[in-house]
Amino acid sequence: MVTFVLSLIALFVGYLFYGTFVEKVFRPDTNRTAPCFSHADGVDYIPLPSWKVFLIQFLNIAGTGPIFGAIMGILFGPAAYLWIVFGSIFAGAVHDYLCGMVSMRQGGATLPEIAGRELGRGALIFSRIFTIVLLVLVSAVFVVTPASLLCTFTPEWGILATPMGWCAIIFLYYILATVLPINQLIGRIYPIFGLALLVMAVGIGFCIFTKEGWMPELSDGLSGHHPKDIPVFPMLCITIACGAISGFHATQSPLMARCLQNERLGRPIFYGSMITEGIVALVWAAAAIKFAGSYEALAALGNPSIVVNNVCTSWLGTLGAVLAILGVVAAPISSGDTALRSARLTAAEMMGFNQHKLWRRLAVSLPLFALCALLMCIDFSVLWRYFAWCNQSLACLTLWAVTVWLARSGRFFWIAFLPAVFMTLVVTAYILVAPEGFSLPQLPSVAAGLVAAALSVLIFFRWKRKFAARKAAEKQEPTA
Repeated sequence: MVTFVLSLIALFVGYLFYGTFVEKVFRPDTNRTAPCFSHADGVDYIPLPSWKVFLIQFLNIAGTGPIFGAIMGILFGPAAYLWIVFGSIFAGAVHDYLCGMVSMRQGGATLPEIAGRELGRGALIFSRIFTIVLLVLVSAVFVVTPASLLCTFTPEWGILATPMGWCAIIFLYYILATVLPINQLIGRIYPIFGLALLVMAVGIGFCIFTKEGWMPELSDGLSGHHPKDIPVFPMLCITIACGAISGFHATQSPLMARCLQNERLGRPIFYGSMITEGIVALVWAAAAIKFAGSYEALAALGNPSIVVNNVCTSWLGTLGAVLAILGVVAAPISSGDTALRSARLTAAEMMGFNQHKLWRRLAVSLPLFALCALLMCIDFSVLWRYFAWCNQSLACLTLWAVTVWLARSGRFFWIAFLPAVFMTLVVTAYILVAPEGFSLPQLPSVAAGLVAAALSVLIFFRWKRKFAARKAAEKQEPTA
C-alpha cells in the first residue's frame, strides 16, 4: 500500500511541478489565434469548451488501454508502479503535450505532417503509412473485443448472438463518428463516457483502501515476479503503454488541437489528461493484484476483461456491473472511432483532399474501413502484439520529431530528447527479443538496443551541429 500511495502522490506532484516546467519550455502564446478559429470548417476545426476538450482527450487516449495494460503489467511486480509514474511524468505527458502544442502552432497538423517538417520527407512518407496502419490496427482490435463481449449478453438475439452481428453495428457507428462534425456525435457522448471512466477509477480507488488483500511493495524487488518468468525489460515498457507513454496519443492530440481555444489550456488538457490516465492505470494495477491476492492467481484469471468484470461487480455491486460493461465495451469503441477519424485526416492530408464535403469524407473513410475489416480476420492475439510494438515505435518517432522542433526553436530540447533515446532502446530491444519479432536472447537484444540508442544520439547531435553552423552562416550574410 505504501508504494501505491507514494506513486499516486508522485503523479500529482509531477503534474504541478514538472508539467509547469515543460509548459515554460514550450512558452505558450496566449495571444496567438488558435486553429479552431483560424481554420474553422464546421467539421474538424470547431471551438469547444475546455472541460469538454479535456474529457474527449482523456477518453481518446484512454479507452481500455490504461486498464488492460496495467492489469497485465502488474504481473511484473512493483516495477509496474515505477514505469507508470516515471513514464507518465517524464515521457508520456511530455509526448502528449508537445505533440498537441506543436500541432496547434502548425495549424492543427497531424503527426505525419509534424514529423515531415521536422525530420524530412523520408520521415513524412514513412510516418504517413505507419500511422495509418497503426490507426487501422487500433480500430480492428477495438471492434473484435467489444463485439465478442456484447454477443455474450445477447445469446438469443439472432444475428446479435454472433460477433459478426455486433461488428456490423459497431462499424456503422464508426462510420458516423468518422465523418460527422466532431461536435455532433463525439462532442456529445464522449464527455459522458469519459466522466464514467473517471467515476469507475475513483470507486475502485476507494475500494483499494477499504478492501482486504495483498499488494506488492518496492521492498519485494523489481524483477523475477512474472508467473511466466518474462523479463521486466523491455517487456514491461510495451505491456503498459497507455498508462505510461503511447504513440497512439500522438494521433489523438492533434484532433483536440483543432478544438482548443487557447494555448494556455495545453497543460491541463494534454499534460493533465496523460497524468489522469496514469492515475487510472495505477489504480487498476493495484486493484487487480489486491483482488487476486497473488501474481499466480491474477494470471489464472485470464483475459483482463474478466478481471475488470470481477473487480467491479465484487467491489461496487450493481453500479460496478454497469461500469464494467462500460469499461470493456464502450471504452474500446471510443478508441476505435477516433482512431479511424484520425486515419481519415491523415489520409486526406496525404492526398491533399479537402474534407469539407460529406462525400469527400466518405471517399477517404471507406477504404480504411475495408482495410480494417480485412485485419479483423487475423488472430486477435497476433494483432495485439504487433499493435503494441507499432504503438511504442510511433511514440519514439514523435519524441524525436518534437525534440528537433525544440532544438530548432532554441528551447531546452532535453525534456523530449532523453525519453526519445530511452524509447529507441525499448522498441529496438523489444522487436529483437519478442516472440513476434526475432526471438533473440535478452542480453544481445538489449545490447543492440543500446547501440541503436547511441547511434540516434550521434545522428541528432550531428544534425544539431550542422543546423547551428547553418544558422550562424545566415546571420553573417550581409543584408541587402
